Amino acid sequence: MEIRPLRIEDAETYKNIRLEALRLHPENFGASFEEEKDYTVEQYKERFAKEDAITFGAFENSELVGTVTLVKQKRNKLKHKAEIVAMYVIPEKRGNGFAKMLLKTAIEQAKRTQGIEQINLTVVSTNVSAKRLYDSLGFEQFGVERRALKVGKAYFDEIHMVLFL
Repeated sequence: MEIRPLRIEDAETYKNIRLEALRLHPENFGASFEEEKDYTVEQYKERFAKEDAITFGAFENSELVGTVTLVKQKRNKLKHKAEIVAMYVIPEKRGNGFAKMLLKTAIEQAKRTQGIEQINLTVVSTNVSAKRLYDSLGFEQFGVERRALKVGKAYFDEIHMVLFL
């Protein structure tokens, strides 16, 4: 298992795994497959070039099997925060520690980043395994947004969590 920041040359592979995540689990992401399916590889390369976000990839035998993005807040009053987004591990690799290693890597990066004091994330209330993982790493629930996401005619609540560094 290798965990590392994704590079520009990983953009096409990332696009594939990102679209899979959005297609298979639309309730778990704020973005939708329909919104991102026409994004170009260049647009994903641009994401990797931004200084306010780092996307980490989990690799097994050089195959990208999971991702997570750490986004640093830019506004002066929010610069003490970062956010975990776009967490995903392909179904056949779940339960093998990839998600935990991705999150630990993102947390360590946040700790090394000057000024970041806390990490926030949201998780859909029905995603029990993800909530359990976040709990195990010290994230605490501080609120629930009812009907935060709407997929078709179904609504999903989001749990808001924080980890103080």
